[in-house]
Amino acid sequence: MHMADALVAPAVATTMYAATSVTAAISVKKVKLENDKKIVPFMGVMSAFVFAAQMVNITIPGTGSSGHFCGGLLLAILVGPYAGFLAMISVLAVQCLLFADGGILALGANIWNMAFYSCFIGYLCIYRPLMKKSMSTGKILITSVLASVVSLQLGAFSVTLQTLISGVTSLSFGQFLLFMQPIHLAIGVLEGLITGAVIIFVFHARPELLHNSNAVNKIGLKQVLIILSTVVIFLGGGLSLLASENPDGLEWSIQNLTGSTDVEPESKYIDAMDNAAKIQEKTALLPDYSFKDSESKLGTSFSGVFGAIVVGAISLGCCVLLKTFKRKDDILE
Repeated sequence: MHMADALVAPAVATTMYAATSVTAAISVKKVKLENDKKIVPFMGVMSAFVFAAQMVNITIPGTGSSGHFCGGLLLAILVGPYAGFLAMISVLAVQCLLFADGGILALGANIWNMAFYSCFIGYLCIYRPLMKKSMSTGKILITSVLASVVSLQLGAFSVTLQTLISGVTSLSFGQFLLFMQPIHLAIGVLEGLITGAVIIFVFHARPELLHNSNAVNKIGLKQVLIILSTVVIFLGGGLSLLASENPDGLEWSIQNLTGSTDVEPESKYIDAMDNAAKIQEKTALLPDYSFKDSESKLGTSFSGVFGAIVVGAISLGCCVLLKTFKRKDDILE
């Protein structure tokens, strides 16, 4: 659901950047106040996991489309909604800047559509209340699917609303909505099944890893890093080579309306779009998750592992800084 710059007018892009920035500032404050010690290591390894998992597009049967794991709900369940939102920012920012996945102007909108709803609506309003009293395998799976579907439906609706407000004339709001909602319903079910499977595994193996869990099992940081690093390398460096080449839900919807997965920008916004594209050309070391001017699949594997390392390092570093500042504030008080 990574929107290109052509889908958002500069005014809409600015508004979404502002909304995302305010939410990020609140999240930073909340994470600083949390005393959950496992947030520091898991911010890094789980954001790396989500980046690698997003590399694997899965074909949606009978549609000609594909979907990929978003990960916001999973992060919220494991490290909390505020830390999860910040981790998703690192994932989406790295995808945009280093791999030219989604436009720079549209980054604020992409963060809102793919992170806000899953971390705060999906988790806080659906998953957490339903799981508050008891947890079981069946309940985890059903609730994960429900929360994921609602999150993806809200995200898909936001995309259509943002393009409508942006005045993208090639996309009729009603028709665009009729394509976006059903395909993201299917993707939401896929997202929920994957999220549920991971949470069920954690619930039975190491329940203390779940956010706000009172379980007493302990697991060493070294062991966690080894297990998750292996999974990240497998997903990003290996399984990503088998990713579906079908367009994702957003591209598929656009293609059904216009005959192409791309949308021409409105003429009055071309200068802004061109300037954003020039910046992205300079920052994108591995455009489209490949080596520049090369079709080697090695570029995809390298991108998956390298991107996961970068995302993990950024998330871990930011979390360590937040906890350091909190300790300094506590000392001053």
